[in-house]
Amino acid sequence: MKGYWIGRVDVSNPDAYQNYVKANAVPFAKYGARFLVRGGAYRVAEGEARARNVVIEFPSYQAALECWDSPEYQAAKAHRDGHAVADIIIIEGYEGAQPG
Repeated sequence: MKGYWIGRVDVSNPDAYQNYVKANAVPFAKYGARFLVRGGAYRVAEGEARARNVVIEFPSYQAALECWDSPEYQAAKAHRDGHAVADIIIIEGYEGAQPG
């Protein structure tokens, strides 16, 4: 079953944030990450939002967890710390029955 990161981010220092973007490419490639949503237009239909939204797909839930826990990603994340506020969840995909 696939795994996903769902992130909502407010960036306070866009220049410094770019260092995080460059650094996260290594662990994302290692763990098979694929961006499904990376910024883009959005509408808040209910609740609250942050300025930037991302959905990243991984080949498995385990790969999504391993990427987050990896030394490579934690080193990349250190570039984001202090320059953005993020809400990130790691979630297992769903392959069951669908409506209709």
